[in-house]
Amino acid sequence: MTEAEPTETRPTETRPERRRYDSLRRQAQARHTRAEIAEAARRLFVTQGWAATTVRDVARAAGVSVPTVYAAYTNKPGLVWALVEAADLSADMPRMLAGLEGSADPGRQLAAMAGYDRRLFERAGDLIGLIREAGRTEPELADVYRRGRRLADETRVEVFSSWPEETLRTDLDIPAAVDIFAALCNIDVYTTLTIERGWSPDRVERWWTETLSRELLR
Repeated sequence: MTEAEPTETRPTETRPERRRYDSLRRQAQARHTRAEIAEAARRLFVTQGWAATTVRDVARAAGVSVPTVYAAYTNKPGLVWALVEAADLSADMPRMLAGLEGSADPGRQLAAMAGYDRRLFERAGDLIGLIREAGRTEPELADVYRRGRRLADETRVEVFSSWPEETLRTDLDIPAAVDIFAALCNIDVYTTLTIERGWSPDRVERWWTETLSRELLR
């Protein structure tokens, strides 16, 4: 009886394990879900009003459960504030920042700020109007509206404070300049000019830029 020859064994080929991006996939799904909820909320708030819209309505329209809405936004006012932040994104804040940082010329900086307001009112004017009107009877929404206006004023103060002292007209200080900006660049003026007077958004932006320069700068 002969001894069996040892069989040659080949090393098992190992394929690199496919990298799984489960964490990123979950994050992407969560962002998608939040976006769906926010869009559903915006549609309902604008079409049927704040008071008539419930969290259950939002969940049904977004195709998710009520606990999912609460997990994403905590409560109904939290959902509205998320919509305000989304409005800021739609207005392209980075574009305004690039305009502010790209030139030290006050006229160009005013143009960047006017462009931001034009985009904000053009893309989210319906939401801003709803929040303001509902805020007349809903304290939570009144607070959201005030916070938005306060943040806008803080931006203007920061920009105006960065200018040399001789930039503003001699009869103006920074608070007065902020007031003039707010009186010109607001949702009411934008709506009057575009809806009632037939101006294009581009024309409104140009007029704002020219008028702000004339009213604020020496």
